[in-house]
Amino acid sequence: MTVEYKNYINGKWVESASGRTYENRNPANADELIGIHQRSNADDVDRAMRAARAAQKKWALVPAPKRGELMFRVGDILKRRKEEIARDMTREMGKVIVETRGDVQEGIDMAFYAAGEGRRSFGQTVPAEMPNKFAMSVRMPVGVVAAITPWNFPVAIPTWKSFPAIVLGNAVVIKPATLTPLSVIHLAEVFEEAGLPAGVFNVVTGSGAEIGDDMVTHKEVNLISFTGSTKIGTAISVTAAKHGKRVCLEMGGKNAIMVMDDAKLDLALEGALWGGFGTTGQRCTATSRIIVHKKVAQEFTDRYVTQAEKLRLGSGLDPNVDVGPLVSEGQLKTVHSYVEIGKAEGAELLTGGERYTGPGCEKGSFYKPTIFYNVKRDMRIAKEEIFGPVVSIIVVEDLDEAIDICNDTEYGLSGAIYTQDVNKAFVAMRDVHTGLFYVNAPTIGAEIQLPFGGTKGTGNGHREAGTAALDVFCEWKAVYVDFSGKLQRAQIDNFEK
Repeated sequence: MTVEYKNYINGKWVESASGRTYENRNPANADELIGIHQRSNADDVDRAMRAARAAQKKWALVPAPKRGELMFRVGDILKRRKEEIARDMTREMGKVIVETRGDVQEGIDMAFYAAGEGRRSFGQTVPAEMPNKFAMSVRMPVGVVAAITPWNFPVAIPTWKSFPAIVLGNAVVIKPATLTPLSVIHLAEVFEEAGLPAGVFNVVTGSGAEIGDDMVTHKEVNLISFTGSTKIGTAISVTAAKHGKRVCLEMGGKNAIMVMDDAKLDLALEGALWGGFGTTGQRCTATSRIIVHKKVAQEFTDRYVTQAEKLRLGSGLDPNVDVGPLVSEGQLKTVHSYVEIGKAEGAELLTGGERYTGPGCEKGSFYKPTIFYNVKRDMRIAKEEIFGPVVSIIVVEDLDEAIDICNDTEYGLSGAIYTQDVNKAFVAMRDVHTGLFYVNAPTIGAEIQLPFGGTKGTGNGHREAGTAALDVFCEWKAVYVDFSGKLQRAQIDNFEK
């Protein structure tokens, strides 16, 4: 029996005012209908935003340690439901079960980390420049947060946005990606079980094309937190600016591993396989470029192709599978179009480059792991985000050239180097212009206790996760207490004449 899932607004499960729904299907098997979801409209967004505003005023008055205690309960419930949520995520998104378990685990980690901020969330006390005067700063909630999240990490990224926001006293209205709504529905169920007051967390499902502008421009929204493409993020930034809204953007990447001539090749190969083909290449941090020193380029490439061709494709629920499907047929067509571009540009296709229809994969959006060689730095496949299992190998003379090419992109999310030379490692750490950097590890693998985000076209300067997330979801308030019993004028009366 097919389940129809509803929106979650003001603590209740409700149908869309539009009366319309849409299907959520398994990308590994298009015949499998996972569920029916609400195709929301502006009225649904308005209802959710008004509920969030009313709830936020009360929630902000709840002592922060108590808000943290609720988040501990959320973490415990996620732990209990981890396997169930992971399996549903694999069904709706496609990535292999070990990765979806990791996705939920990231939410668990974020719950406990955010919970701790209920008793921390440090401000500052500083000396005042006048006698009998006290000066301090405190964090205040932003208000209502509109969260727009992607399909590739359908639990982890929503938790990055909602958990810190809620612990700091905000309310959230979230629109999950159209392709992966069930994961966020499960998150709402977790909040409901944990006892979060009605209206503090609300979910409206549907198309960004239909309700995206309503999410961004609604009068009750104070902050928009968006993860997705640079094109859409830029458009959101422009629209939000016209309406005086704060914006936190996490967008694209064109990430590179640099493999130096002194690298441990076994380790570099293992990292390049995971970075390039983990999540079927559908990560903003995915390794889409490998910049390899000429002395080891041929050996590395030969071995990389051999190992890529051994990767097993299939349903992510099969524990023996290494690579799941692309998230949709549309994404498969986009990936294949870039493969055709790469061939037309003169890059050498070494393996892959076509749909996979092996046993059990005939009705899914599967694409073979694809490797290009002799890629030039100015080719489109070396410049543009593909978001699929396509890796470009670029051969260089030395570290300086590798760093120059690594930086030669509009993005600045993640970078990595494989080397046994500590001096090279530190030069790369300093000179690669990215928000994340790894030494002897691939470009994926961020942990929630450090800031996540990038430079240049990847974002707008904000960061998610870690303590940096607190600055996104709070307003700083400076407080002065004068107990001198007289008027003291700052910068005027603070010195002897």
